[in-house]
Amino acid sequence: MKNKIVILFLLSSLISFAQRQMENLDRGVIAIKDKGQFFIGWRVLGTDSDNLAFNLYRKSGTKKAIKLNEKPILGATNFVDTKASIQEENTWFVKTVLKGKESDAKGSFTLPAESPDKDYLSIKLKPVEGYIPNDLSVGDLDGDGRYDLIVHMTGKAHDNSHSGITDPPIFQAYTLDGKFLWQINLGKNIREGAHYTQFMVYDLDGDGISEFVCKTADGTTDSENNVVGDPSKDWVERDPNSPILGKILKGPEYLSVFDGRTGKLITTVDYIAERGDLAGWGGHGGSGGNDSKGNRIDRFTACIAYLDGVHPSVVMCRGYYGRTVLAAWDFKDKNLTSRWVFDSKDAENPYSGMGNHGLSVADVDNDGKDEIIYGSMCVDDNGKGLYTTGFRHGDALHVSDLDLDVPGLEVFGIHEIENGTTGPGVTLFSAADGKVLFTGSINEDVGRGVADNIDPTRKGAQCWWSGSPFLHDMKGNEIGKAPSSINFLIYWDGDTSRELLNSNYIDKYNAGRLFTATGAASNNGTKSTPALSADILGDWREELILRSEDNTELRIYSTTIPTEIRQYTLMHDPQYRLSVAWQNVGYNQPPHTSFYMGAGMKPAPKPNIVLVKFKGN
Repeated sequence: MKNKIVILFLLSSLISFAQRQMENLDRGVIAIKDKGQFFIGWRVLGTDSDNLAFNLYRKSGTKKAIKLNEKPILGATNFVDTKASIQEENTWFVKTVLKGKESDAKGSFTLPAESPDKDYLSIKLKPVEGYIPNDLSVGDLDGDGRYDLIVHMTGKAHDNSHSGITDPPIFQAYTLDGKFLWQINLGKNIREGAHYTQFMVYDLDGDGISEFVCKTADGTTDSENNVVGDPSKDWVERDPNSPILGKILKGPEYLSVFDGRTGKLITTVDYIAERGDLAGWGGHGGSGGNDSKGNRIDRFTACIAYLDGVHPSVVMCRGYYGRTVLAAWDFKDKNLTSRWVFDSKDAENPYSGMGNHGLSVADVDNDGKDEIIYGSMCVDDNGKGLYTTGFRHGDALHVSDLDLDVPGLEVFGIHEIENGTTGPGVTLFSAADGKVLFTGSINEDVGRGVADNIDPTRKGAQCWWSGSPFLHDMKGNEIGKAPSSINFLIYWDGDTSRELLNSNYIDKYNAGRLFTATGAASNNGTKSTPALSADILGDWREELILRSEDNTELRIYSTTIPTEIRQYTLMHDPQYRLSVAWQNVGYNQPPHTSFYMGAGMKPAPKPNIVLVKFKGN
C-alpha cells in the first residue's frame, strides 16, 4: 500500500510540473505613427518575472541610440514617443532590467523616414488570378521569434450543400516584413469552401519551427513541385446534370505535413476517417435523416491539443450532424503516428450529431491535459467521450471562465432548432462535466451568439444572441440592451473588457465607435469575420488583420490607445494560443483565455510552459 501511495505521489508530481512546449517569442516591438507622434508597444512573456522591467530605446538615423524612459518601466508595456523626428529613419527596441542589471532582448521595429501616417502594417500579396485572401493563421516559420502569416487564398468556392465545380485551395506564407516565403496548391481534388480545408499551423515536434498541416489529395503540390498521390487522377464529379456536380466523393484522401520554412512536403498518411457510407453522416440540425449528396460527409473541423500535457498533437475531425470522428495525430521524427480515434459510429450513439461548425480546446478538468469541446459534447484527452449534453448542433461556441460564481470553465453555445425538433436555442454549461447552468430561447432556432465581458461596469461575462434584444448575465437574466453586432470580439482599448469587432470596425459597448479600418474588408459574407484577430505584436491587446478592399494586401491593425495594465502576451496562455490555431476552422470564432479576463479580474495565473528555442540546422 505504501508503494502505491509513493507511485501516485510521483505521478501527481509529474502532472503538476509538466510544462507545455510553447513558442520562444521575441519582444514583439511595434511602432505606429499617430497624429505626429509614435505609439510603441512590446510584449511581456509568460515566463517573465513580475519584477522584470524594461528600458525603451530609439535609434534615429546614424545617431547613437537613446533611452526614452527616465526610470525602468515596470508596469504596462507601452509608451508614447513625442520627440521622434519624422525626417529620420527610427528604430525602437527594448532591453530588460532585472535586479538593476540591463540585458539585451530580441525584437525591434523600424519606420523609414517620412513614412506616411498609415494606421496599419501592409503585407503585399503575390497575386493569383481569380483569388482573394481569406482566413489566415500564424506561426514562427523560421525560428526568429516573430510570427509569420499563412493565408488561405480562395478562388471560386461552394458550400457543401451546393453543387458546382470550385477552384483549388491555395496557401501562401509571408513574414511580418512582407517577404513571400512559399505557396502550396492543394489541387483539383480538394474542394474549396468553408467546410473543407481546415488548416493547422503549429510547432508540432518541438524544434522551434511551425509546421503546416491539412487534408490533401491526389495532385496536391508543395512549394517545390513535389506532388501528393497520383497527379493524373481527377475525382471531381463533372457531369453537369449530376446533383453532385463538383463534389469529390471518391478517391484517396490524405493528411500531409509541410515544412514551415520552405513549404516542402514532409510526410503524408491516409486520412482518418475515410468516407465510408455517404448516408451514415446524418441529417441537418436536430434531425436524424441521411444525406446521399455528399453534404454532411464533407464537414470538417480541426484543432491542436496538448493531449499528454507537454507536446501538441493535431486533431482532424469529420462530421457533426450525425456520425462524428476525431483522429489525433502526433508528429515526431518527420512522421505522423495515430494517437487515438474517437468514432461515434451511428445515430444510436449519444455522441452522434452533437458537433458545431467549429470547436474549442481547453483543459476542462484541470489535469494539465486538453479536452476537445465539440459543440454539445466533450472528448477527453485519452480519446474517450467525457460527456454529452444532448443539445445537438449549433453555429457558435465560447469557452472560458464566464460565470465567476461557478468553479472552472463554462461553455456558452447556440443551437439550431428546426425540422420539428425541440430544445433550447441557447445554453450555458460547465465545461468540466456538462452540467447545465441555464438555457434560453426554448424551441427557437438561434443563428448567432457571443459571450464575454463587454461591459466594463460589470464583473463577469455577458452574453447575447440573435432573436433576443437583450444583453444577459451568465444566469440568463436580462441586464441591458444587446449590442448591434453578434460576430466577433477584440481587446483594443485600455481596459480588460472586450470590445465588439464586426466587419472593418470596432465598437465599445455603450460607448460607440472606437476604430474603423478604412479601405479594408472582412471575410465570409454576413459573418463579417477578420482574416485573423490575435495578440501577435505589441502588448497584450489584439491585432486585427483584414484584406484590403482591392485584395492586393493584408493589413495589420494594432491599437494606439495607452493602457496602464501589464499583462503577459495572451499567446502564452495555452488555451488562447490554441484558440488562435483553430480560429480559421468552420465558422470562425474569437479566441478566449483559460482564465477570466475582464472588469474586476484578478492577476492572470502564470502559465506552466517552457519556451522552445530554435537551434538551427
